[in-house]
Amino acid sequence: MEKIKEYAYRLVLFLKEVKQETKKVTWPQRKEIVSSTILVIASVFVLAFFLGLVDWTLQELLRKIIK
Repeated sequence: MEKIKEYAYRLVLFLKEVKQETKKVTWPQRKEIVSSTILVIASVFVLAFFLGLVDWTLQELLRKIIK
């Protein structure tokens, strides 16, 4: 039973410290979040297109070599 009380006490202490640290965080503005999200999505599409192009090129090259 003592271990459960100690665990509960440590958990509550941890959560209090998390709350204190969260107050110190400088949260980004909505504009920053939106622009970063758009940049990430655009980067993913560009990379996917590039990898798809490389994949298709290698596939066609192998197809010609095999025939």
